Amino acid sequence: MPERHARSVAAVAMRASVLLPLPLEGAYDYLLPEDPALSPGDFVRVPLGGRTLIGVVWGEGSGAVESGKLKAIVERLPAPPLRAELRRLVDWVAHYTLSPPGAVLRMAMSVPDALLPPRTVTGYALNDHGRAALAAGERSLTPARRRVLEALSDGTPMAAADLARHAACGAGVVRALFDLGLVGHAALAERSQLPEPDWRRPGPTLSSAQEMAAKDLAAVVAKGGFGVTLLDGVTGSGKTEVYFAAIAAALARGRQVLVLLPEIALSSQWLQRFRERFGAPPLEWHSDLGQAARRVTWRAVAEGRARVVVGARSALFLPFADLGLIVVDEEQDASFKQEDGVIYHARDMAVVRASLAQMPIVLVSATPSLETTVNVEHGRYARLHLPARHGAARLPEIRVVDMRQARPERQRFLSPPLVAALAETMAAGEQAMLFLNRRGYAPLTLCRACGHRLECPNCTAWLVEHRFAATLQCHHCGHTEPVPPLCPACGAAASFAACGPGVERLSEEVLARFPAARLAVMASDTLTGPRAIATLMAAVEEHRIDVLVGTQVVAKGHHFPLLTLVGVVDADLGLNGGDLRAAERTFQLLNQVAGRAGRADRPGIVYLQTWMPEHPVMRALLSDDRDRFMAAEAEARKAQGLPPFGRLAALILSAPDDDSAEFAARAFARVAPQMPGVETLGPAPAPLAILRGRHRRRFLVKARRDVNLQAVLRQWLGRVKVASTVRVQVDVDPYSFL
Repeated sequence: MPERHARSVAAVAMRASVLLPLPLEGAYDYLLPEDPALSPGDFVRVPLGGRTLIGVVWGEGSGAVESGKLKAIVERLPAPPLRAELRRLVDWVAHYTLSPPGAVLRMAMSVPDALLPPRTVTGYALNDHGRAALAAGERSLTPARRRVLEALSDGTPMAAADLARHAACGAGVVRALFDLGLVGHAALAERSQLPEPDWRRPGPTLSSAQEMAAKDLAAVVAKGGFGVTLLDGVTGSGKTEVYFAAIAAALARGRQVLVLLPEIALSSQWLQRFRERFGAPPLEWHSDLGQAARRVTWRAVAEGRARVVVGARSALFLPFADLGLIVVDEEQDASFKQEDGVIYHARDMAVVRASLAQMPIVLVSATPSLETTVNVEHGRYARLHLPARHGAARLPEIRVVDMRQARPERQRFLSPPLVAALAETMAAGEQAMLFLNRRGYAPLTLCRACGHRLECPNCTAWLVEHRFAATLQCHHCGHTEPVPPLCPACGAAASFAACGPGVERLSEEVLARFPAARLAVMASDTLTGPRAIATLMAAVEEHRIDVLVGTQVVAKGHHFPLLTLVGVVDADLGLNGGDLRAAERTFQLLNQVAGRAGRADRPGIVYLQTWMPEHPVMRALLSDDRDRFMAAEAEARKAQGLPPFGRLAALILSAPDDDSAEFAARAFARVAPQMPGVETLGPAPAPLAILRGRHRRRFLVKARRDVNLQAVLRQWLGRVKVASTVRVQVDVDPYSFL
């Protein structure tokens, strides 16, 4: 018996568990290769079925399968291993969100090419002729050519682009030196020289409040260890410069820094400010990056060469070698919630990653989320406060326009007070912003003859007219089609009417009233990537635009000194529907929009067009009483046991036909959780009852804070076996209720 046990232990010791980036329930056992020098976190190539895949060594083998049935690891890849804190984060996120660990790992392995040996590229090296010419000081060498030769004088080959940047010249100078026979080709592993932010550079002059907050943040970073600090400051108070001090402190300690931004649209001016502060840009990480840039960035992060990374929520899963600080800017923004695939909130998971790695994290906002506010009040988070705008700037004056009293003209959407304010602003040589959180020309198109409404064929949603692109679009599944010449229901010609305004229709009205106005529309579908955004931002800053009309992408992070008027065309828009955070989100968004006005020495004014001037959101904005509004929100949620005082999870079922969705929903309803502290609501058709051609049902599980909600959900899911055509999606801490 002891001999048999010894053999089984030896058998287990000769295997390793490997987690694959697939939606599988856990790691698989593999036999160690002939050279068994493997450690947890190593990237390996393994066989699975008829394929060979890349996975990560997750630990020792489980011994659940006999060795004779196992396949062997093919090879270890020459990539930096996945660090323990990131592996723990993968397991934590999988457990919390009820996602397969492999699906979470896939987000950390989003660039498979970066795991392979670096590609070979052609570089340049100084040869004997070039060395002699440099030593002799030949007159034929221009200053630019001399700088190139001097850059190569230590014998290290360099790629053409890196060499040109180092020598401050064009790539043509490098090629000319090759043609002259003064430099030769050399094979290089692809490894771009990265810009190095200089933390020693002096920053701008800070106010006394900024200076105190900056010193406190720098001290937190220098101390190290886990801690969450909320940097809470009004719009225009200079929060970015304050947390730049924390970044400088982390760089001074030789640590890496991650900055999360909710919208790529925020990055243009932010990147410019970072360059001015640190003398070099950070590396970027977002969906608009090309594959080559993603490969270089991922590898540089893993090797510790990328000092600062700014990115969208997916940057949270980058394999940092020595991460020492995380900053989450605009922490309250709903864009940090990932709604597809693995459903998670990047802000919350960033706090988890900081905790697992024992590092500080800074949450930044002018309108903190209720979750963060409650954590501050209970002493779990520290708080630094900036109560006033920087310099001579003052908060704008807020005016509420009661649309019941100041009605626009027929088929117009701007009230007389706002129209007058626009005229005054442009006459004074200043800029205006009109905000309407609705893309396209009109949210609904119907036939005047029969009332038929143009609907998406894949979703229970109206098609939105985009007149600039001459299409109808579904904003949920992406379906597009041209506007039909005849009504598909009654055959009437030229009978379609646009109902309601989008930003395109609003811009049409502005130009009709002010033909000489230089106008631009800023929405996610009118801007194609960071370069287009940067171009538009430059046009506004240089006063080549008088009126900016936009959706929520105009609301946050932008600083335009001449922008003194903000008009919110439909302040009530976000208050509709059953979202438990509707009032909070609307207050936050409108506060951010209002904060674009009067950010320099010229005073700003904000007009809120509303049909509900008595609503608590409008009263709070008018009185500038954020704290009282948030306290009332907290009391209302606490009384109902809603987050952050209770817990919620959504269970969403979808199927290709309605009968299958209903059958699965009834199966889950029969075994729904029945226990103290847990309430199950549903099933009910989702507000978007059909999405991307799939019929949907929703449950909502409401629980007390002390209930292990994940255990309840796992037990429930384990009681029902659904058909292969039915998808079951779990959303812990839902933000969307569609």
